[in-house]
Amino acid sequence: MKDYAVARSRMVDEQLVASGVDDPAVLKVMREVPRHRFVPRLLNHRAYSGCALPIGYEQTISQPFVVGLMTTLLELSGDEHVLEVGTGSGYQAAVLSRLAKTVVSVERVAPLARKAASALAEFGGHNVEVLTADGGTGIPQRGPYDAMVVTACATKVPSLLLFQLREGGRMVLPIGEGEEQRLYRYRKIDGRAVVERSVSCRFVPMLSGVTEEEDDA
Repeated sequence: MKDYAVARSRMVDEQLVASGVDDPAVLKVMREVPRHRFVPRLLNHRAYSGCALPIGYEQTISQPFVVGLMTTLLELSGDEHVLEVGTGSGYQAAVLSRLAKTVVSVERVAPLARKAASALAEFGGHNVEVLTADGGTGIPQRGPYDAMVVTACATKVPSLLLFQLREGGRMVLPIGEGEEQRLYRYRKIDGRAVVERSVSCRFVPMLSGVTEEEDDA
């Protein structure tokens, strides 16, 4: 069986540290979480490359730098209750599981949610709850949340998500359309989303509804 530890260490040094991700806790976790377990088996050899990879259903697993940056922007200390919108492969949730107390991860594509839940269970992410639902509306019955990360691009801050965020909580998400997207960190202050930071990015669009359809690819 191939040992991926060296590839993970190189990924962190060359893709995260070299690009300015400097949170020691995030770097440590990303040296440990086996990204190859969260990509299709045929793509295991590319699991630690610096690019997004297809996972089916017209979805991707984000490049490692983006996962590291978004996680760093959440400013987690270990006691937080976190909402992730867009489970995808489950890799981001696996990283969050080692940095937060509890994670609720929402995926609108039911087959992806099932695969991610299975991968997370094998990984040991027992503090992650994967739910099949329309992530744009959040999961109010599990809130409020100390932090939120959205892995699909919205056209504006979803008001229903902001409502479920605790006062002072952080929300990290891409906003825009097409190629005009930026990754923002908002902090909820007096009930409003206040912008604190942004960088250019590229994500799949946020879609509404839930689908049970299997992938034809």
